[in-house]
Order: sequence, then structure tokens, then C-alpha cells
Amino acid sequence: MPRSIVIGNGNVLVGFDPNYTVRDLYFPRVGDANQTMGNPCHTGFFIDGKFAWLDDPGWQRELGYAPDSLVTNVTLKHPRLGITVKFEDFVDMARNWFVRNVEVVSPSGFDVGRVFFHYDWYIEGSDIGNTVAYEPRHRGVLAYKGNRYFLIGGIHGSQFGIDTWANGKKGNGASGTWIDAEDGVLGRNPIEQGAVDCTVGFEIGPAVAGEPRALTHWVCMGTRLSEVTTYGQDLLIAKGPETYRGRTITYWRVWSEKDHRHIDEELGPEVTHLYRRSILTARSHIDNHGAIIAATDFDITKFARDTYAYAWPRDGAIVANALDRSGHEDVTRLFFTFCQEALVEEGFFLHKYTPYGLPGSSWLPWVDSHGLRTLPIQEDETGLVLWALWQHYKLHRNLDYILNLYSRLVVPAADWMVEYFDERNGLIKPSWDLWEERWGVHAFTVGSVWAGLDAARNFADLFGDTQALVRYRDAAERLREAADTHLYSPELGRFARRLAVEEDGTLTVDMVIDSAICGLWQFGMYAPDEARVADTMEAIREQLSNKGDAGGIARYKDDYYFRVENDSSRVPGNPWFICTLWMAQWHTAMAKTVADLKPARDIINWVVAHQLPGGLLSEQLDPNTGAPLSVSPLTWSHAELIATVDEYCRKAEHLSHVQHNGAPTHRSGAGSGTARRGSRRCHPTDGGGGTAPRGSPPAAGCQRPGSRSSRVASSSCSLRRLCRPSCSSTGRTTWPAGRRSRARRSRLSHRRLAR
Repeated sequence: MPRSIVIGNGNVLVGFDPNYTVRDLYFPRVGDANQTMGNPCHTGFFIDGKFAWLDDPGWQRELGYAPDSLVTNVTLKHPRLGITVKFEDFVDMARNWFVRNVEVVSPSGFDVGRVFFHYDWYIEGSDIGNTVAYEPRHRGVLAYKGNRYFLIGGIHGSQFGIDTWANGKKGNGASGTWIDAEDGVLGRNPIEQGAVDCTVGFEIGPAVAGEPRALTHWVCMGTRLSEVTTYGQDLLIAKGPETYRGRTITYWRVWSEKDHRHIDEELGPEVTHLYRRSILTARSHIDNHGAIIAATDFDITKFARDTYAYAWPRDGAIVANALDRSGHEDVTRLFFTFCQEALVEEGFFLHKYTPYGLPGSSWLPWVDSHGLRTLPIQEDETGLVLWALWQHYKLHRNLDYILNLYSRLVVPAADWMVEYFDERNGLIKPSWDLWEERWGVHAFTVGSVWAGLDAARNFADLFGDTQALVRYRDAAERLREAADTHLYSPELGRFARRLAVEEDGTLTVDMVIDSAICGLWQFGMYAPDEARVADTMEAIREQLSNKGDAGGIARYKDDYYFRVENDSSRVPGNPWFICTLWMAQWHTAMAKTVADLKPARDIINWVVAHQLPGGLLSEQLDPNTGAPLSVSPLTWSHAELIATVDEYCRKAEHLSHVQHNGAPTHRSGAGSGTARRGSRRCHPTDGGGGTAPRGSPPAAGCQRPGSRSSRVASSSCSLRRLCRPSCSSTGRTTWPAGRRSRARRSRLSHRRLAR
């Protein structure tokens, strides 16, 4: 069952299913550990002898959030119980508290009213050795194991504390204490240990017709007892839950408050709303120590016996780029620092990582069929981290921060990529594809590695590292030439998705059409309007479009993952949000007039139409019904929506200016690899700068740094460039953003967004 609502603060993440039942409770890291292991934590209502949990089919549900926040705004109605319930739930912005504000109204009133909250504990991922106990001083239930503490309490009216409770065992024929609540009365067992759960209850009756009855319930989390008592519940009671709700909703509104009027103007308020929701959803999946988690929906374990609650460097790089575009520099810095610490000594990234930066579970082998060592990697992950870091620097010009990463992340990763070439063909050596299914030389990986090497070349030029500049430049050019020779298939009339390298070095072309081939242009290796690229993208559109009612574009022909339809001529595979949005990005990059943007706008509107009620995007959809499949939300899906909307609005502004004034502005269309804000400078570190595709030539009068025809700059010259004005496409002298004050840059960014 997908997650329809997620809330969190970077240490805690809480996930709700479509019934608004709590399913996931991650603490103390986003992604680890899920203290409920995805099991339902029930919420129920007892009204004058009638009872219903939130998963009862009689509920009418409206799920959502308070605007631009991670505070929920949920309304539930149950005709049989005769009540309307409103929830305003949040995780405090700084304290690790999960707080639930509940208001119950009955048009006819009631004599007896009780609200029950149940928790199914798997502390630190196990139901062994847990304890639940009533703690009389704080009038709540304390669940604990080791250095994990959870104080379950609340307040209603002027009285703090729960009114009743049940602590019990589960398993071995015992369903759990939540069953005890269905008659409205709990057993008040003082303590239980082992495989346990607990249920707490609050009295809210009697109430006259139309009289709202309110309560606040909370779970304070900590690694010491004092964190949930003295610095937990005691603070909540002293200052009042409303104080913490107010500061949390204000924090998220300020955090997400960028000037997005241009999105309203170009795409409408529904797209603006989903854009902002995507930013907040991405942030909720970023651990405060830098790991960007792919998804926290624990139900995927029923399919694979594992979760998506890991940090894939590729996914993280794309999410970081999306957040950089939207102005959130601080949180993306955490990610790049996380990557620097996770990089293995040889200079590459492993398959995926835990939120602690340790190697995650993997199915990629370390040995081939002959017993020889192979690397269990997807090389695109290494390339895209460097690509995203260069995009980050181009946006924020935070030279001091980048300086610390150049020698510890950029150089070792780029040097390894240079070495990981097959001298027989000039291509990179085989690795696993981004779908984690095939071994070979993949188009997406080639485009990603080229982008990583190009980024490293730019960094080397920035710091005057002449030898490194030449090394990375030559490797990137060699890779491009090899792709021209081997990846393009005249027989197919398009680029191939993969080359299999045989033992004797011969290359076998994989004929299957795959959306991921777009990686060849997305990150700048080829221009989007290059004839071979255009033919490839048209083939993707024609052959991978879903002809079922849901529409959208599949990953590749005959995709088996969560397959719904066997007729591949009608449904080549389930539609994925990321693949469909890649097509929108290409349409945007190709547009020559405002009218040409319509296909991209149609896709963006398609995404809006297929979001979950709370504004979340799943990984894929049922090709016929449009129902979410696999995990929800998928952080990558939200990142591609952010990037697509950003590219669309920039291109629309540029084309509108051209249409009305007959001359281009400083912004031009770009693929998702060009996250540049501000004026289109010919800055010496930009390779032409601006938002033009990275594979396009530089502006007149400027040479692409590191090209064979340009001179290699000395170290002193490269750094002096940061301190002198540079030429712009308008012919005016402009100072690099590094010379401006932070406040000046902020004002300029807001003005540019408003234009």
C-alpha cells in the first residue's frame, strides 16, 4: 500500500498510508531504523458503543497538507459513527517529536467518546527484547530498548496524560493490544517485554451537538530517557503544543518560500503546488547527516524482502540538483559531504549506502563467471555526483566549500573514471546499468561519465590544476569519439542502449529501446537537437508510449518489473514518472517557439493528474487504472518534476522574450544537466556558461576551457579569473557571482525567479 502522506524533520520520518494509518516511524536517521517495520499503527474511535479504526471502509477521506508545509491537513468523516475528525499532525522542526492534533465533531453529539492510538513496536528493526511500561510520573507509556526511548502521551483540555492504556504481547496467536480497544475498554497492564505493542486512550465525551472536542497526542523520541521526559514531554506541556505547531508550520513555509510566480504564470497554480510539494517531499527524505533516501515506503519488503531506504549516489545527485535549482544550497552541501565520506579508496561509489554511509545490501557480484574480480558498481553514479557538484558550484559559487571537496572527492573519482577505460575500443569498461539489471557499456552511463569528466575538467581549470585538466579533457573527448563510433547504430537508426563486451573484445549491440538512452544528451554530451539524438528520442516516444488508459512512457520494451499487462505492443511496460518527464525535458529543450512547448506542458499536466491525493508521486503506475505501483513517494520522481518545471519556465521565458523582442535573452533552453541561474556569462569556469546545453559551443569571443584549441591556463591565471570581470552574451562586463555578497546574490536570485 503506497504512502500518501510523509512528514519529518531530517531525523524522524513518519509515513501514512491511504487510510491515514501510521505505517512508518523512522528514527534516529531517515531511512534507518523503521521502529514499526511498516506495520499498521492503528487509530480508532469509540462513539456511544460504536467503533471504527481508520482502515474501516466507512470513512470518507480528504488527505492533504497545510499549504507549503510538512504539517498535515486531513479531514475524515464516518456516517455510521456520526463524526467528523480533523488531524493536524507534524514532526517538530527541531525536536524529535511526532505530534497529533485531533478534533472530533458530531452534529448530534455523543455521551461516550474515546480515541485510541496503537503502536506496533519493532525497536531497531526487531520485535525481540522490547519493553512497554506505564510511567506514572509522566502519565504515559514508555517504549524502549537499548538507547532508543519513546514516550507516548498527550493532553486534552487542561489535563495532561493518557486516560487509559494497554501493554501486551503479540504473535503466537496474540493479535495485539489494539484488539482490546474495540470494546472501548483497555486492560491497563502496567508492563510487558519481548514482542510487544501498546495502545493508549483518551476520553473526549460527552459532547453536545456541534461541539468540537480536541486532544493532542504525541510520541517523544530520544536516545536517552531525559530526551523524552525533561527535554521532551515536559517542554511540550510547559510551552504548549500549539507553540511547536506554529513554529514548525512557519519554518517550512519560510524554507519553501521562493518566488514561484513564474510557475503560476506559465503552468498554473496546480503545478506550482506540486512543485513545492515535491521540494518538501524531497527534503523529508534527506537525513540531516546528508544521505538522500530513495524511498521509505516499507511495503516494498513484501516484494523484495528489502527496502528502497538507502542512499543511491545517482538518485541523490539528481535530487540534489533539483534542490539546488530551487535555492536550497545548505541541504545539498550535506549530500556532497556525505558522498566524499562514502567514496571508496579506489575512487568509485558502491551500489548504495545506508544513512550512516556504510555499504548497503546489494545483488551486484564481486566476481564474474570465471572467478575474476569485477566491480559491483553502476559507474553512472560516480559520474553524476561530480556533474551535480559542478552544477551546484555554478549556481552558488561557494568556492571555499568546493575547495575542500576537490582533492578528496573530485580528483580521486575522476582519476578512477579515467583509468576505468577499455583501451580496445575507447569506451568505459562494463558496469551495471541504472536499472540494476544488466552488465555492459550503457548509453546512460556513457553520458553520465562524460558529464563527470567534464565537471572534473571544469574544476581542474578553476583551481589551475593543469595536468588534471588535460587528463580529464582528453578522456572525455576520447569517450565522445568512441560513442560516435560504437554506440550509434545505423541499422537501428538511433543510439543503442547497451553494448555487451565479449571475451575477445567484440561488441554486441543490445537492440532493445530504452528511455535511459536520453542520458546521452541530458548531461551535455550531445546536443538535444543533434539529428541522431532526435531520431532516438522519437523512437522512444513511439515505441515506449503506453497505449493503456493511464498513458505515460515505460522504461524499456517488455519491462518485467511489477508487470501488469503482457501485451507489450499495447503496454511496453508500466509508465514511470521519471521516464515520462525525461520526454518532457527533451520537448522543452527542442522548442523553438512557445507553441512548441505544448507537448512538455501536456506531460507536466499528466503528472499533476496522476499524483496521489496528498501530492506524492510513486515510482510507476498501473498502465490501465493509473493506480500507484511499487514505492510511493519516490524521491527521484519528485526531483524530475522539479527539474522539468524549472527547465520549462526558463525556456518559456526565453521564447516569449524572443517572440516579443526579436532577440534572445540570457536564458536559453536546456536539458536537465543545465541548472544555471542568472545571466549567461562566459565565465572562465563555465565552458560557455548560461543555460545552453553543455555540449553546445561557447558564446562568441570565448573559448571552451580545456579544449584542444585553447591554451591551458596557469594556476595563478585560473584563480585570478575569479577576481576580474567576465564577458556576457549581452556584451556587458559582469562580475562573477563570487564577488557579490551573499545578500546581493539572494536578492538577484529572487528577482530572476520573478522575471
